[in-house]
Amino acid sequence: MVTRITLVEGDITEQQVDAVVNAANSSLLGGGGVDGAIHRRGGPEILADCRRLRASHWGKGLPTGRAVATTAGRLPARWVVHTVGPVFLEGEYEERAGLLASCYRESLRTAAELGARTVAFPAVSAGIFGWPPADAARIALSTVAEVLAGGDARAGAELAEVRFVLFGAEMYGVFEQARAELFGRDG
Repeated sequence: MVTRITLVEGDITEQQVDAVVNAANSSLLGGGGVDGAIHRRGGPEILADCRRLRASHWGKGLPTGRAVATTAGRLPARWVVHTVGPVFLEGEYEERAGLLASCYRESLRTAAELGARTVAFPAVSAGIFGWPPADAARIALSTVAEVLAGGDARAGAELAEVRFVLFGAEMYGVFEQARAELFGRDG
């Protein structure tokens, strides 16, 4: 199966996909940015599922770089995959870049375990967490491409499309440039 990596400028809460990835905070209880938008649009069902997760396995919150799924509530998706991106700290770049890549790998693995064929990602950590957008785009695209090329057969085997939903023309342009640099103009 050939999996497409697509870029769209838009609102991740409007994506009709199997799984929407939420750039969550570790509490899993909502927040600002993408996290707040997903919780607001998805409704109380998402928060209820998150509270169940906190009451069971994730009592101390979801660690950075990990992923977990809930219902999508009122979103036009089946599931929300919550992942916690790292805050950018230049002095800890290597470790934190690995955690950012892990967000994408773990989210794809979680989506695949659910049976998702289409997944929509935001630009994890590229907002309030301060990750430089060009580097966040490079890490996101190269990690997803590696997974889809067989770097993690469990995560990429059944996916038909991985969509990056980018808020605003500027972020879309950054991802488009990174894709061209990584894969060529036709990538």
